[in-house]
Amino acid sequence: MSKSIAIIGGGPAGLMAAEILSQHDVKIDLYEAMPSLGRKFLMAGKSGLNLTHSEDYSLFVTRYGNKQPEIVKYLDDFKPKDLIAFTNELNVKTFVGSSGRVFPIEMKASPMLRTWIHSLKIRGVTFHLRHRWSGWEDQQWVFETPAGIIKIKPDATILALGGASWPKLGAKGDWIPWLVQAGIMVKPFSPANCGFYVKWSTHFSEKFHGQPVKSVVLSFKDFKQQGEFVITKKGVEGSLIYSASAKLRDELTSKGQASLTLDLAPDTSTEKLTQALGRPRGSTSLSNHIRKTTGIQGVKLGLLYEFLAKENFENPDKLANAIKALPIPLVSPTPLATAISSAGGISFEELDDHLMLRKMPGVFCAGEMLDWEAPTGGYLLSACFALGRAAGNGALRWVHES
Repeated sequence: MSKSIAIIGGGPAGLMAAEILSQHDVKIDLYEAMPSLGRKFLMAGKSGLNLTHSEDYSLFVTRYGNKQPEIVKYLDDFKPKDLIAFTNELNVKTFVGSSGRVFPIEMKASPMLRTWIHSLKIRGVTFHLRHRWSGWEDQQWVFETPAGIIKIKPDATILALGGASWPKLGAKGDWIPWLVQAGIMVKPFSPANCGFYVKWSTHFSEKFHGQPVKSVVLSFKDFKQQGEFVITKKGVEGSLIYSASAKLRDELTSKGQASLTLDLAPDTSTEKLTQALGRPRGSTSLSNHIRKTTGIQGVKLGLLYEFLAKENFENPDKLANAIKALPIPLVSPTPLATAISSAGGISFEELDDHLMLRKMPGVFCAGEMLDWEAPTGGYLLSACFALGRAAGNGALRWVHES
């Protein structure tokens, strides 16, 4: 008689666990709380599904910060090239964008997800939608369903319940109390790849919200990167901000304050700016003088007026230094519910090398519910797929040996 394995969670990690299991003689049931599968996966594909990154693997693995040692062992078994090959097997062709990021040619997530689910169904995976896990009872897993409460007792279980960002898509973190009650160490969730609130003046907020700030260098401690971001009514968001968000968030958490620094003219030296700004301006307005001599205008000029004392605008040295290193004080991260991803989750100390909970034999965990984080750029999805694959293999090993 075939062993039974339950997967709770129908995102990338849960589906990849099902992919591994479906290649073996086991009974597979996947339970998803929402009315459809992969909702956050589909949301990620709305602006172009960034599957992974094409950079050298030795650099790729460094993107996981202090959790690199925990994540790399699973990425080693399912590298970005393996993810691309798997995607191609689903008849989804990929391409490498100018930034090195890897996308499906169609850019969307829906064709890949649709093909993948169909393939899993053909191989015997049974999907149970609108089945929300609601704890344990008599050593059985309890689910709330449209037909009422059901209980199951599989030979092994894989939890792929996600983190706590974008809860309306299904990942609410509501599983935490049950695992904590079972003695599992869970680090509280916090926003990752998030924006930040800034105390803008009313004038600046009304004039510049929604505008991109392009071709700047953001610095914070040992972080330094060129890119762009967007001004919001209450702060900042966008790819460059997300790249530095973990360090900025941790600084705000530990010290209660943090400021990022912007180089508004990365291709021009401080000396050249000082020289240009020192030219006589005659009857030309100060704003036009700055624009004509340095090219700084629009939202960049607005940022200068927002954070540089008025008297310093008449000093070419101080104005040039501000253009090259303008501090932007942050108030706090934007809420977890609006973050792209979350940090925190189940400590890796609670798991063995096969992602099984040491205190709950036969229960495996994967994906964003574990305590790791990564920047955008394909790193999040790559690790979710790799962790799902590892949990699937771990569960197979368990049911065959137990």
